[in-house]
Amino acid sequence: MKTNQTYGILFWLKKLKNKEGLALIYCRITINGKRAEISTKRNVEIKKWVKKAGKVNGRREQDLNLNAYLDNMRARIHANYNQLETSGKFITAETLKNSFLGFKEKERTLIDTYEYHNTQMENLVGIDVVASTLSKYVTVLNKLKVFLKKKHKRKDISLNELNHKFAVDFEYYLKVECGICHNTTMKYIRDLKKVMNMAVTNEWLNKNPFANFRCSYKKVIREILTEAELKTFSEKEFKIKRLEEVRDVFLFCCYTGYSFVDVARLTPQDVAKGIDGGLWVRIHRQKTGTQSNVPLLPVAEQIIKKYKEHPHRELKNKLLPVKSNQKMNAYLQEIADLCEIKKKLTMHISRHTFATTVTLSNGVPIETVSKLLGHTKLATTQIYAQVLEHKVSEDMSKLKEVFALKNEITVTKNKSSAS
Repeated sequence: MKTNQTYGILFWLKKLKNKEGLALIYCRITINGKRAEISTKRNVEIKKWVKKAGKVNGRREQDLNLNAYLDNMRARIHANYNQLETSGKFITAETLKNSFLGFKEKERTLIDTYEYHNTQMENLVGIDVVASTLSKYVTVLNKLKVFLKKKHKRKDISLNELNHKFAVDFEYYLKVECGICHNTTMKYIRDLKKVMNMAVTNEWLNKNPFANFRCSYKKVIREILTEAELKTFSEKEFKIKRLEEVRDVFLFCCYTGYSFVDVARLTPQDVAKGIDGGLWVRIHRQKTGTQSNVPLLPVAEQIIKKYKEHPHRELKNKLLPVKSNQKMNAYLQEIADLCEIKKKLTMHISRHTFATTVTLSNGVPIETVSKLLGHTKLATTQIYAQVLEHKVSEDMSKLKEVFALKNEITVTKNKSSAS
């Protein structure tokens, strides 16, 4: 491994307690600004120490022997450094120290590293990490285990064996053998790259082996409910209570822009009067941690009132009877069939519907929509902001009227000139 490392060895003194004038000699290894220290287990009189040379000043036999010992220690450390460099291992001050002391360091592997990352993340769930984020990393880990078994005939692989081709092969496996779409595949590899960045930060790798793999994303047309479909959805009557509850929660999200994670944790205490005297929902978004204050539209208010006496509120202190995401999505598809809506409905479609059908298509500025959705960047909102066909039609009709008026004025002027 060719290195561009800064590397140095320094002997220095640490004063001994209760032993005036004596100090213990330490050896400090510094690589790329990071240090590791080793005790030489040798004492010296402080007044005899030459700091710049890192040696004892004296001609007595014990002085000469001590200097020879330090020179020998320096040479052995250098020899270990050269050996590690020749073997192609990533060298840190700590790994060189362990090599010199004879400690065999455990070789870091992909699965071990990934599991370490996931354990750290698991401990942060509820603090800095959302459970759904951890779930995605667990999914990638499971895919990696199967990939290694199928393609490499092994359970794990050393970090030093990873290269760009590994990422390319993993991409092919996810797309062809797992049938995963392009954007999801890119997200999986993006997460893999993040774990490798952690390995670099922890000095388990010299550089990220997947650094040159570019995660590109294809533009996706996001599904939404049109105004007519939203009306059909709202007016549909259900004999089954669970379907009615799911429909109402979905509608609440359509008129507030909240994601499943956020609506599931809403409590009655999150609803309060806003600056306009109307009811607002005030929370921090689980995904981004940003403040999301949403004034309630009449439909959303009616849904809250409808479930004011629901057992879910009394027993769990939840604003609405939200089921698991899996059940919500399954029941939504059942509802879509009953409403004869030929779209695959999921809870996230409600968020898209709020951004487009409910707000943007009714003239709400994109900056306001971005604020309502709790986005930190306007570019994120623009992904949701589809321009609906009827909005294009309306805008073009206005433009036609402008041109028609101009033509009418021109014709009138020509007639006046002729007469």
